[in-house]
Amino acid sequence: METPIISTNENFSFAPLNSLLKNSEKDTLNLNTNLVEYSKRDTIIKQSARSSHIIYINQGLIKISKELRKGKSLILNIIGSNNFVGISSAFGSDTYNFSVTAIEPTVVSFIDTTFFKDIIVKNGAIGLELISQISRNNIDMTDKLSSLLYKQLPGRVADIIIYFSEDIYKNATFTFPLTRQELAELAGTTKESIIRTLSEFKHDKIIDIERNVVSVLSPKIIHTLSRLG
Repeated sequence: METPIISTNENFSFAPLNSLLKNSEKDTLNLNTNLVEYSKRDTIIKQSARSSHIIYINQGLIKISKELRKGKSLILNIIGSNNFVGISSAFGSDTYNFSVTAIEPTVVSFIDTTFFKDIIVKNGAIGLELISQISRNNIDMTDKLSSLLYKQLPGRVADIIIYFSEDIYKNATFTFPLTRQELAELAGTTKESIIRTLSEFKHDKIIDIERNVVSVLSPKIIHTLSRLG
């Protein structure tokens, strides 16, 4: 089924930039932006495709993944609303070096890269805001790489639970939007290992989990596992 374009000309809201855009820039941005709706599991960006657009997540949740050899994948990040994706590819490569997939029903804005670069040249405040976001993303990636390299699996799984519970859903009870295989790709392990670790957490009454619904029973232990790795 073809993914619908909701609109190609309406007043879009780009939360991080709204106060920095001039009215004329907002009008031109609206004319150079397509708003597109995706269902869960839909591919938004395919790795190695030409990086012709930057995307802004208006609503929903996406995963950024890297396709590796032998059919394996590594999930690099999970990102929610009010974030840009693809800035590094737009400025550093002719193609996307990752894939983007909706893991919940998601609405994104596709912004023409050439036009976006022109706005940055003309509006230095926009450029500074985007540098700030890129810097935060780099810090997040450094933290994730450190976790993958130096933490044991219980610490990595604790990090995932904290991220979904506290950063994404802001609730001690939440539903994993990922399959067990995807959780394994996010933790840098195997599906069997992620299932075993979640079962151990449940047995030790650190969490309760039924299918994909998780309740954090001991935030203190979860944070200790994350900290000690």
